[in-house]
Amino acid sequence: MIRLDAATVLLQWATGGLLFLWVTTRRRQVGIGYGWLLRSIYLVMALGALATGRLTGRSVPMRDVAAAGVVLAAGFALAVSIVRRKAGVAGERARQERRAARVAAMTGTERHADAPDPDAPDPDADAPEFPPALDVIAPVIGAVGLVAAGWASASGGAHFLGIVRTLTGAAFLGAVTDAMLLGHWYLVQPGLGRGPLEELNGWVARVWPIEVAALLWPVGMVSVLNGSIDDGYGGILGWFWVACALATIILCVVTRAALKERAYSAVMAATGLLYLAILTAFGTDLVARAILAG
Repeated sequence: MIRLDAATVLLQWATGGLLFLWVTTRRRQVGIGYGWLLRSIYLVMALGALATGRLTGRSVPMRDVAAAGVVLAAGFALAVSIVRRKAGVAGERARQERRAARVAAMTGTERHADAPDPDAPDPDADAPEFPPALDVIAPVIGAVGLVAAGWASASGGAHFLGIVRTLTGAAFLGAVTDAMLLGHWYLVQPGLGRGPLEELNGWVARVWPIEVAALLWPVGMVSVLNGSIDDGYGGILGWFWVACALATIILCVVTRAALKERAYSAVMAATGLLYLAILTAFGTDLVARAILAG
């Protein structure tokens, strides 16, 4: 039977997603609402990991404690971000000021320094901004739980390999999910530069070879492809995994090329490609782990 620990997968997803949220927010370019969205999503996932571990009877104590810690840390970061929302985001304010200056230069008009900018948020200049370092706390806690989950999932003494696969999978799933969600955020913040999206797409490409190598390492997908491990479907799932892995890196390359185009529609095209990439990435990680856990 093919088995998969849903609680570990949910904690991986939440931990990786929150890690790459910090990768994006630390540059102070993306609007504050993006952080609210992702913290809320991954907080619910971590809560789901905690509940699933308890309800399925496959609890790993350290993993479950870490899942609770992720919920608390993400919730705290979300609360601080909401409380400090009036400060806005420094990079976004600077971008709006540059845009206003360009418009004034093109039209030959000059907005008075004390006049409000109708396109700008209403930041309080004296209020402190949300510190992006708070976004690091939850993934660090989650990583501890994933180490415990990877150790518990290993068989035959392959604890190190189990830990590597679990942590790498978290980074892989988190990076590709955040990239897809950030692509959609450009509809909310159309003036945002392409740097943040290019960075996340680059991280997916960087983690990909580590993810594939960890899953191939014996006992791994190599054993499925050569027939040593029966996937239950005559080898079809093994080759499906190969197709997913190759498609993911190809989509990353094509996404990078799309983002080099000047037209704004290129961002939407890249988002569509990342939609496909999230499907193939999950196929790469979850199909392999399901087969190898069987």
